[in-house]
Amino acid sequence: MNETIRVLKERRSIRKYKDTQITEEELNNILECGMYAPSGKNKQSALIVVIQDKELISKIAKINASFVNKEGLNPFYDAPTLVIVFGDKNIYTYIQDGSAVITNMINAAYSIGVSSCWIHRAKETFETEEGKELMKEWNIPSNYEGIGNCVLGYADCEIPKPFKRKDNYVIRI
Repeated sequence: MNETIRVLKERRSIRKYKDTQITEEELNNILECGMYAPSGKNKQSALIVVIQDKELISKIAKINASFVNKEGLNPFYDAPTLVIVFGDKNIYTYIQDGSAVITNMINAAYSIGVSSCWIHRAKETFETEEGKELMKEWNIPSNYEGIGNCVLGYADCEIPKPFKRKDNYVIRI
């Protein structure tokens, strides 16, 4: 099987991480792949924020978790690296562009032995007053909106088996 196809079929979302930080080389490779994601009219509307500070990740996790009302939930699963993707709302394809960035990053991560999980609620997190303050602190213009979060680290669990694909996934005309 072609290596790219193998990665696309075998990658899984991981929800338990070791306390070991990924290497700078791994992180840079993953980010670069995100930067090469397709974007509408090559506008490159996404913006990538990387956080490896445990306290700041925990602060953002608490905001994110507040939208699901589950006691003790850590939506970032104690992963040592958090990557937040924002999109420029002035660009028509900003949601798709940001989603492509995350997709490239999670597949690139798996291909080099780094686990990941795409976490939602970035939009909601950065619409809060606390989230807006963080965006200001990071010099992110107000026309940017949270698209998604991607956590990165080394799995501290078995890689899950894939679920069966639904029968009516593809309709051929």
